[in-house]
Formats: sequence, C-alpha cells, structure tokens
Amino acid sequence: MTTLLNADFEQRIVIRPSDYRWVASPMPGVERMMLDRIGDEVARATSIVRYAPHSEFSAHTHDGGEEFLVLEGVFSDEHQDYPAGSYVRNPIGTSHTPRIGEEGATILVKLHQFSQDDTERKVIDTRTQPWRQGLVEGLTVMPLHDFEGEHVALVKWAPNTQFQPHQHWGGEEIFVLEGTFYDEHGSYPKGTWLRSPHLSQHTPFTKEDGALIYVKVGHL
Repeated sequence: MTTLLNADFEQRIVIRPSDYRWVASPMPGVERMMLDRIGDEVARATSIVRYAPHSEFSAHTHDGGEEFLVLEGVFSDEHQDYPAGSYVRNPIGTSHTPRIGEEGATILVKLHQFSQDDTERKVIDTRTQPWRQGLVEGLTVMPLHDFEGEHVALVKWAPNTQFQPHQHWGGEEIFVLEGTFYDEHGSYPKGTWLRSPHLSQHTPFTKEDGALIYVKVGHL
C-alpha cells in the first residue's frame, strides 16, 4: 500500500511545531514526523527524524539519494560525526549505518529526490561557512547546493527585514531554523515547514526576532 501524505505538489502546505505528530519507525528509539510522503517504508519523503541517545538504524542504501540537515544533537555513521548545523548529501547508490551517540539527534531529511546525474557527495558545516550579502539589506545567504535549477541555501534575516514580492518558479520549500518568518499569509515560528507550489508568490519579512531559514527552490 502506498502512503500519500501532502503528495499534491500544487498545494501550499504549512506545518508548525504545534502540528507535529511523531510516529515510531521500524527501529526502536527512532521517531518520525512525516511532512510529505509518496510510498511506504521506501518512499519519496520529507521528514523530521528524532533519534534517542544510543539508538541505531539498520544499514541501508540510498536508492534515490538522501539529503539532510542536522537540527539538534550529533548524527553519526561509520563515516563520521555530523553535529548540529551539518548539511549532508548522500547521492544515489551510497549507503551507511546510522549510530547515534549520547546526545541523540534530530534531522530534517529528504529521500528519493535526487537527479540521477547529481552525484556529488557533500558534507558542509554551516557553523563555519562564510555568508554572502543577499538581495536586500538585512539578508545574508549561505549557498549549499545547486543542480539543474534546484537551489539550496540557508538565509539569515536580520530583525525587521522586508523582501520584495516574488514568484517561486519550480516551487519553494522552507524550514524555519531560528526566529520567526512572516509573509502576508501568516507567521511561521522555529520548526515550521512550508511548501509553496510552482508559480506561487509572497512577500516575506521578519519582525524583531529575525529568522534563519533553510530554503530549497526550483525542485517542485
């Protein structure tokens, strides 16, 4: 049976932390908050995954690629440790065995969403990467990945920053990492996930607490 969750990419979706519903994974100590999903245990999926201290996940191969951002704690596998702020891309055909240490870990993860030609493995420690000036005053950007029209970045918003109205060619996905993100449709506190469809538009801004967001565009 195929699970379909927020599977219509022409719909705008907003999931705030108050909407989280954690479900157990097949492995003890590992829980998931499913954001979107097409498929069963092997699926095109976007999820927040929470690992208890000293939990493990069985060895697996990434048939469709894996992209994740470590939100809390330290995620580990046989290759290395990935502390909070680590952005990792494991292309199609790579494999690993997650083993989590005493801090536990929470990650935002996207599965089965890679192009066959996107073969670069990446590990970026966003805590040490330089920021670039954004398009408007108060905005700084840290590019993470670009491939065939898909762009991934962190964007830091100073307090009381206003961005111009714009349209999302290929859609836009946002996860709020710090502060509160706003647009004319509402407010989005830390932990909120937004997915906006192709050709949607909005006029985002921040208030006194500013915001740090993970943004992916051009992939829907």
